[in-house]
Amino acid sequence: MKKSISIVSAVALMILTAALTFQITYITMAGKAADSHSIGSSASAGADSDEFMAEVVERLSALDEKYRELYIGELDNEALIDYILKGYVAGTGDSYGVYYTSDELFDFMSDMTGETEGIGVNVIYNSKLGAIEIISVMPDSPAAEAGIREGDMIVYVGEEKETVASLGYNAAISKLRGKEGTEAVLTVLRGEDEFIDFRIKRAKVISTTVYSHVYEEDKTVGIIRITGFDRDTTFEQFEKAFGELEAAGCTAFVFDVRNNPGGELGAVVDTLGFLLPEGPVIRIFDKDDNLVQQYESDAEFKDYPMAVLTNGNTASAAELFTAALKDYKMAKVVGETTYGKGCMQTSLALPDGGLVSVTYRMYKPPFSESYHEVGITPDVEVKAEGALLDKHFLKVEDSEDNQLQKAISELRK
Repeated sequence: MKKSISIVSAVALMILTAALTFQITYITMAGKAADSHSIGSSASAGADSDEFMAEVVERLSALDEKYRELYIGELDNEALIDYILKGYVAGTGDSYGVYYTSDELFDFMSDMTGETEGIGVNVIYNSKLGAIEIISVMPDSPAAEAGIREGDMIVYVGEEKETVASLGYNAAISKLRGKEGTEAVLTVLRGEDEFIDFRIKRAKVISTTVYSHVYEEDKTVGIIRITGFDRDTTFEQFEKAFGELEAAGCTAFVFDVRNNPGGELGAVVDTLGFLLPEGPVIRIFDKDDNLVQQYESDAEFKDYPMAVLTNGNTASAAELFTAALKDYKMAKVVGETTYGKGCMQTSLALPDGGLVSVTYRMYKPPFSESYHEVGITPDVEVKAEGALLDKHFLKVEDSEDNQLQKAISELRK
């Protein structure tokens, strides 16, 4: 479950509100774990594996023989292998385990790092118009250079100008994806009746996961929304946003991690290290509940009144962010109980060019107990009302946001 998304990356993290992959992921390379505790084996495990594989070969061979004898269609061997591997991971019962093919690996790594290839827009589906609505345009992106604007509605895609309404959202998004140097063809509706055609050359773009602004009604309050924790981008964007709000005169802060599905371990550790005083940030445990690693913050920290906004889609790394600030008594948590994911994945490269993400650790906040399958209960519980229920969350104004209003009132106390 990471966020502000380029058109060509997996749009689930920031844009989709269902079927999210909530995770803290520890990325490892070349099939080797990054520390000595990651993956182990034993002679008994090897014997079990040999017996298991012998049975798999026997039963799969029988099934394969029947299909090749009777099936009226053609079998795609590569597709069969991919689905066998995906089925294995599903069969383990690992709720957050995933097998990625070599083709899917690009999107996964783009989500983790925050760098992808595309035109550089953040979008939602506008069901009323049957269009892809541009929520924001990334600075210095191909879309910005081409003249795409916030509020534009993508209504046609591709050389044949197929409508988004007839294709459906996901299929239309797929037609806009592509490699650096290729062209995305689209038509936008601007205003009520102006249609503009674009041919935009795709390029590498940096996803935006941090958005900030000064609260209009009280300019001493800065609001920072974090939509995901990307390895190479989130902390830098957060540090910059915080500094700009300080320079603007903000002396109190609301961190909005509603609908934030998590992300990469290093990103959330760095972000918390920027805010927290000296001490632990996250404690990592093996399956026998042995402490195997602990990340620490240095002595520099931010001493301001703070609040964190949460809801049921606040998960994993976003929950750690929330729990750590709460553990240090540095922020009041306002909103709704979080998702409840306190397990951690490691990602391992496989010989076939694919990658498997395996749940291999449990983690806990600095001082409190695990919130896995429980969630974090807010200090001040506030159910979403009004515009938060009627509009896409990215389009809700501060004045319409009852949870934000409550968080700001708590800061004033």
